[in-house]
Amino acid sequence: MALQPKSLRAAAVGAPARRFVSVTPNDAADLPGGATRAVFVGGAGLLAVVGAGGGEVELLSGDAQYHPIEIVRVLSRTTATGVIALY
Repeated sequence: MALQPKSLRAAAVGAPARRFVSVTPNDAADLPGGATRAVFVGGAGLLAVVGAGGGEVELLSGDAQYHPIEIVRVLSRTTATGVIALY
């Protein structure tokens, strides 16, 4: 049996992210890449998000903090800076 190319294999839960996208908070539009594997915050502040399951939550984030959460939107009331979606 031939192995699938690495690009077609599903990533394991603990596997590192393959794509990184800088995020601009937006109350009306979901992230163009779909649900994230995680989110990185460069500068401390409030991270207001909509989860992949539809619920909203506000997280207080420190500098250079990694959040292993699946989200589809970063809301405009976010005060954290340097938000990066990890896929």
